[in-house]
Amino acid sequence: MNSLEYTILRRRLDCPGHDSCCLWKSGDGWQLSGTAIFLSEQQPCLLSYEVNTDSNWETRTANISGYIGKSIIALTIARTPNNRWSINDKELQNAADCIDLDLGFTPATNLIAIRRLALAVGARSPAPAAWLDFPDFMLKRLEQHYHRLSHDSYKYTSPDAGYANVLEVDDYGAITRYPQLWAQEI
Repeated sequence: MNSLEYTILRRRLDCPGHDSCCLWKSGDGWQLSGTAIFLSEQQPCLLSYEVNTDSNWETRTANISGYIGKSIIALTIARTPNNRWSINDKELQNAADCIDLDLGFTPATNLIAIRRLALAVGARSPAPAAWLDFPDFMLKRLEQHYHRLSHDSYKYTSPDAGYANVLEVDDYGAITRYPQLWAQEI
């Protein structure tokens, strides 16, 4: 039986928009599901997502659906048995051997990497991810590094994206403040 563990609402800081998601305990793993609604290049954008992990927080599958303007988005992403990734059953070489999936349109998926790493204060770790870039929806390898500064903060760097800042998190590991991009509302 699935049980709802957590919910959060965030607002975008760089453009009009919100993201609401929830975390479910699901059988032998976890399910993170939500919807991001925002403005992208003067077009309305709605993207619903569901990411499924095993009990160790290793991503198994994800589904993304919605629209950007008049373009329909429908993606099924899976980590294959040989540790590669596929989109809509097409296996890709990019991001091979990445454990985490990072959806580029929401901060929600950082929770999965943070929970999987379970870093002690002062510890640091690389966490390369299969990154679903937005708005081209190409899956790419994204180098990421987490350094836990305190109970509720991580120094996060992503050299590929040219981003480095201190992320604030709550007790679940969900991002409450992603400087310049997202902030928790409730």
